Amino acid sequence: MSADDPFLAVARIAAAHGVHGEVSCELITDFPERFHRALQVYAGSDHRPLQVERVRPVKDGVLLKLAGIDTRDDAERMRGILLFVPEAEAVALPEGSYYWHQIVGMQVYTVGGEKLGTVEEILPTGSNDVYVVRGEGREILLPAIRGVVQAVDLESGVITVELMEGLL
Repeated sequence: MSADDPFLAVARIAAAHGVHGEVSCELITDFPERFHRALQVYAGSDHRPLQVERVRPVKDGVLLKLAGIDTRDDAERMRGILLFVPEAEAVALPEGSYYWHQIVGMQVYTVGGEKLGTVEEILPTGSNDVYVVRGEGREILLPAIRGVVQAVDLESGVITVELMEGLL
């Protein structure tokens, strides 16, 4: 999925649950309550629309009953598929917070103007995310914390960072 896609991934179908077509989903969102508002999600890379009939929160995710997925076999065929919502339905983030799709692909420069590379992926660590920056024949793992990330300019696609000792 590219930064130009109008959809955000919010869950991955992990397994079938029961015999009536429910699916167990691993969350890819910090806002699981969205499933109680969402009447529709979009499945897979072709963003096939599916109505959400029922939602049940569970310890590590959510159980969903999706329209047209009525048997365990139907649910098993959905395993591994990503579920999306339109970007227009994204939960507004507080200032200084960004969705991953906004960060991946941005160019990273030091406060001194040295180009470090491009954010290729983001690793969640629990306490903070880590930006994987690749370029100039190297890979740098940058903690996404205030002391390192000095500025994020979405319009220009540039992140400015202050490198901590030991990051290079």
